[in-house]
Amino acid sequence: MKLNCDAILVRYGEIGLKSDRTRGRHERILVDNIRSVLEFNEKEHSLIRRDWGRMFIHASDESIADLVANVFGVVSTSPVITTEPSLQAMAQVAAELGEEIIRAGESFAIRPHKAGLHDFSTRDIGVACGDAVYDRVNTLNPRIDLSAPNREIFVEARKDKAYVYTKIIKGVGGLPIGTQGKMIALISGGIDSPVAAWLMMKRGCEIMPLYYDNEPFSDEAARKNASKCIDILQRWAPNFPMRVYEVPHGSNLFAIRENCDKKLTCVLCKRMMFRIAVEIAKKEGAHGIVTGSSLGQVASQTSANMLAELGGIDFPIYHPLMGADKSEITALARRIGTFDASTFAKISCTAVPKYPATFAKIDDMLREEDKLDMETLISESLDKAKWR
Repeated sequence: MKLNCDAILVRYGEIGLKSDRTRGRHERILVDNIRSVLEFNEKEHSLIRRDWGRMFIHASDESIADLVANVFGVVSTSPVITTEPSLQAMAQVAAELGEEIIRAGESFAIRPHKAGLHDFSTRDIGVACGDAVYDRVNTLNPRIDLSAPNREIFVEARKDKAYVYTKIIKGVGGLPIGTQGKMIALISGGIDSPVAAWLMMKRGCEIMPLYYDNEPFSDEAARKNASKCIDILQRWAPNFPMRVYEVPHGSNLFAIRENCDKKLTCVLCKRMMFRIAVEIAKKEGAHGIVTGSSLGQVASQTSANMLAELGGIDFPIYHPLMGADKSEITALARRIGTFDASTFAKISCTAVPKYPATFAKIDDMLREEDKLDMETLISESLDKAKWR
């Protein structure tokens, strides 16, 4: 008879390092976020119980473990079979589970763990369960191998219950969304910016995407790519509806190209984008602006240019991808699910000069911006901004 799980064990990591007060708040938010994901995916469960360093979802659907592993703050999950925290009871379940999963000639190992006070040791758990499993499957000529076994059976004894299971599903980790502030995330529809936004979500931030529509210097495909990426990011946080901003930016680019040194177009463009984003952030009570910049990846992202971009902008700007290379970013985009949406055919921004500046200086920026009516351009952009 196949043994069915009756609960999902959820482990968290970084939350456990917080003070008691902060830990309690983070745990409550994590529970709410888990419950929201289960409801979004229409998964039945009776309750979510908190224990020291663990949470338990009372449900028999093993697929819940995979869903919850993708909740920010979760380190890992396991579908488990619940039993009494006695050597006899644990050994009985371990033996039945061993009979189910161990094949002829395979090796196995018991991975014991305990928390709380018991009249037995962790070693006692390993010996009792190991003996029970061996006796149950001895006709299969099993081998005990603690280094590289074919099968592993995990047995965890806690204060009131014990849990037996065979797999650990790696989670995304980080902090639960809602434990940190809001961030305005610049989303371009390329590979990098959705990944940067996701990383800030992983650190507990609520994200408010901001897309700059560069038409006529880009096409509708770029806008659709960005929208698809935002929809995918939203699935990672179903209980935090994203307020999405779209700002027309083509007229700003036109003014820059017509009045300023063309080789500085990209840096001046980014400064304009930051200024507009800062005003939206202040309006929304956001704590910072997130970009997909990666140092040296393209001509506009040299260290000199990034310094020039920020001159005079007194607001936190976050670059989560600063030290990552393209292969790392691409791998993460695939993991998140945004890669395909980001790489759908589109026209790159045609306002980019043939020979963009790579060593811009803040004095150059200020001198060029004097040729523009910055206040009017920013004000008109904000007046035309749309949101949903």
